[in-house]
Amino acid sequence: MKALLIVDVQKDFLPGGALAVKDGDKIIPVINKLQEKFDFILATQDWHPANHKSFAANHPGKKTGEVIKLGGTDQMLWPVHCVQESEGAQFAKDLKRDKWNKVFKKGLNPLVDSYSGFFDNKKKEDTGLTAYLHEHNISDVYVTGLAADYCVKFTVLDALKEGFDAYLISDATRAVNLSPDDYDESLKEMSKSGAEVISSAAVSF
Repeated sequence: MKALLIVDVQKDFLPGGALAVKDGDKIIPVINKLQEKFDFILATQDWHPANHKSFAANHPGKKTGEVIKLGGTDQMLWPVHCVQESEGAQFAKDLKRDKWNKVFKKGLNPLVDSYSGFFDNKKKEDTGLTAYLHEHNISDVYVTGLAADYCVKFTVLDALKEGFDAYLISDATRAVNLSPDDYDESLKEMSKSGAEVISSAAVSF
């Protein structure tokens, strides 16, 4: 069975948001159209407490884009975003949600960031996504959302490590692009790891 997984299509990641992804809003019509092709749809939602240690604002003297050690692991510092219950943490207004089976919240532990929809960045806390997919006999995961070079990429890589066939839908994602080629490099890394990179037009069952 196949599932569509929509990663973090939230207001703070859209143009005008706290951590805006350029043209992030352009993927919403693509994802909405894709949803018509799937009977099983899941989503992830960044859901940080305000004191999250990945926020530059919680480290006096530090700036967004700096890398620090957080619990022994390299951590990029981000602007405050997707704080629990905030407007920026809500899903995009135009994103259809009527067919969704479940939403998996991530990033709740203030001491560790969580890019992947499966685990935190230290692989110590599990969102329950793997077990849920197995419970519903899902073998193929089609991944969309924001952003290609962070949460989408790590979700795809973990899907592969957890034994699922993973597909990255290239026109249903955009990248932060801290470096100009991050989008392309991310797609190469996912493909090299075993994911199939396809366009939304190629999704047909």
